[in-house]
Amino acid sequence: MTDKIQELEDGTLLYRTCGWSAPGDHPVGCGMYLKVKDGKLIGVEGDPEHPISQGRLCVRCLSLPEFVYNKDRIIKPMKRAREDRGKDNWEPCSWEEALDIIEENVRHIQKDYGNEYCMVFQGTGRESTLYAPALAYAVLRTPNITTALSGESCYGPRCNVANFILGAGYPELDYAAFFPDRYDDPRYVIPQYIVLWGKDPLSSNPDGFYGHSLIDLMKRGSQFITIDPRVTWLGAHAAFHLQLRPGTDVAVGLGLINVIISEDIYDHNFVEKWCYGFEELKARAAEFPPEKVEEITWIPQETLIGAARAMATAKPTAFMWGLAMDMSTNGVQVGHVFLDVCAITGNLDVPGGVTLAVPASFMGKWRYECATWVPDEAYDKQLIAPNLKKISARAKMAHTDSVLDAMETGDPYKPKMVWFVATNPLACNAAQPHRWHDAFKDFEFIVAQDCVMTPTAMALADVFLPVASFAEHDGIVLPQFGRNTHFLGAMNKAIDLGCKSDLEIDIMAGKRLNPEAWPWNSVEEFFSEQIESLGITFKELQEQVVVQNTFEYYKYEKGLLRSDGYPGFNTPTGKVELRSSIYPDWDEDGLPYFVEPPISPYSMPEIVDDYPLVLTTGGRSHPYFHSEGRQMPSLRAIVPDPIVTIHPKTAEKAGITSGDWVCVENMFGQCIQRALVSPVVNERVVHCQHGWWFPEQEGQEDNLYGTYKANPNNLVPHHVVGKMGWGAPYKSMVCRIYKVDGLDSYNPEWPAEPFKIDESYSHDKKTLLAQQAAEKE
Repeated sequence: MTDKIQELEDGTLLYRTCGWSAPGDHPVGCGMYLKVKDGKLIGVEGDPEHPISQGRLCVRCLSLPEFVYNKDRIIKPMKRAREDRGKDNWEPCSWEEALDIIEENVRHIQKDYGNEYCMVFQGTGRESTLYAPALAYAVLRTPNITTALSGESCYGPRCNVANFILGAGYPELDYAAFFPDRYDDPRYVIPQYIVLWGKDPLSSNPDGFYGHSLIDLMKRGSQFITIDPRVTWLGAHAAFHLQLRPGTDVAVGLGLINVIISEDIYDHNFVEKWCYGFEELKARAAEFPPEKVEEITWIPQETLIGAARAMATAKPTAFMWGLAMDMSTNGVQVGHVFLDVCAITGNLDVPGGVTLAVPASFMGKWRYECATWVPDEAYDKQLIAPNLKKISARAKMAHTDSVLDAMETGDPYKPKMVWFVATNPLACNAAQPHRWHDAFKDFEFIVAQDCVMTPTAMALADVFLPVASFAEHDGIVLPQFGRNTHFLGAMNKAIDLGCKSDLEIDIMAGKRLNPEAWPWNSVEEFFSEQIESLGITFKELQEQVVVQNTFEYYKYEKGLLRSDGYPGFNTPTGKVELRSSIYPDWDEDGLPYFVEPPISPYSMPEIVDDYPLVLTTGGRSHPYFHSEGRQMPSLRAIVPDPIVTIHPKTAEKAGITSGDWVCVENMFGQCIQRALVSPVVNERVVHCQHGWWFPEQEGQEDNLYGTYKANPNNLVPHHVVGKMGWGAPYKSMVCRIYKVDGLDSYNPEWPAEPFKIDESYSHDKKTLLAQQAAEKE
């Protein structure tokens, strides 16, 4: 059954659609049927005709009716007086009244201060990834759009590294997603090994990749090589599991390259024809023999050697890179060394390897073209530290850490307005969230755009705009945000509760504040214009629901990666830049290099007695998308409390058993989570979940739904970022643990004295300290 709408005998309507958000998800586009009776969503079923998801759905899609009709769902705009921030004194209002309030305040701030004093904060993964930039650039006409994620440590760093090193869109594991007959297509080859580096797709389906495809490939003979501090389900079933110390990925990568080159098992043909800087990379990797890598990373050298041999000699080998790469002060170099491994093993753009693409010329491109609506004088005042402005090829966003510095100090200026779009920074991604709260609280005007009253909205907002679920609006889903898209999917509206999609809000606000940039009168007009180059209208896409893209392998041989049509890669050298030819222009090393995490047992040996454990955070769980879903009983039944995973030996020393409440603490702060005692982590490592708040608790200040009590970001410092501005130590801090009575044991006053980070920190200094510490041991 492939019709857009089917009617059953009992009057139930089946709407064929693809999912994106809200509720939150990365642009995966799972196919499903929404069951609607008497105008109400009563159920969800998988669509077996969807070429990728093939009828399979995760719990977030299956629980959609519970989300849509949840008692905490907000379906009307809300307003309150500025002096009532933090209080539950909200009043419902109409969309027109909400827009009147927004227009009045924006006009005032633009006139009295300047466009740059308005800001947009966006979340990650939801549709707002496409539409929040347009809200900033083409509605508010400000250059200051950002996230609260220190070092912008999500997806963007990997995309930019791919731009620099490959000149191509987001590289993705080839799982035959472009072909209607999938794995049976004669062009496709099943990968012998799949390398999962800092990624657990079974829990997250990240950025448009379908985790269940790994099980499909496993059944067809693929084996796994996992690189992760935790033993995930996939790691437990892997041929090789490289259980590294958090934050040491570059040392792992250089160690793999050392083995592959020294044993002469690299792909000579690809390296000689299509790679730049091989001899320099060879020399750099020679500094990381397996025994040294074991010392740094805790990975047994025989495991490293075996994995290197497997991934280099098996053809093809597929690779996936994950968020963990971005969440490191060494994140740019992690992405670089990962791509170097893919290249020298000859697995780029080959069947069953890693697919490459030219970023799409629609949607994703449009959102940044909107930046032309920002006046030059405003762009000159974008909040980004002077030392980062020289990186001209970076994304057009303001820099997160520079933004907080400006908000706290007023240098060069302090913004006056913020619009939160699908983001809940106090509960989810803000390092040192108390600081962000205090920096925001005296802004003149704040808007929050979401589905439920979040801690961030309750604490700070003056106007709340309710966002539609994907069952309530028409739209398009494109995996990888247009950077390596294997299909377009249609979201077909099935019900109406009065909420608006992110795009609809953009259009309504845009027609008020900058109508010239918003000529479209409906989402249908907008989408039809965006995809007209594909030879299909939005109405036609809605009827077909799913349209797969065409694909060719070996594009670098055919001139399909370069705008000039010449063979090669879209880089200055025309090759994969194992050594970057442009990094030196930014005073950066052209080769990947290892830097010891700035706050670790090796870089700061003086703190080991107080904080003997390495803290890593943010591993995904099946029922939740970041901070969403905590008000849903069915999801809370699966994972009812935040979990800190502790090795049995470590737990025994601390007198902790599974189910105990545990305080995780360091020199920056603390959080309280329930213990899960398990050998899936090293006995020197603990892992905390992120995104937790408690809708059942008091929502008003100072509690804010308990948002700080379980938040591991209390333990993550602000502004400890990589040299190019990307990456932060969310996954490689230090801590200690001890048993407590419950969540209310959280002490917001800890520590009594702020811990000062040495501002003279340099990469060379920290590397030297790490080497000295290792030699002493």
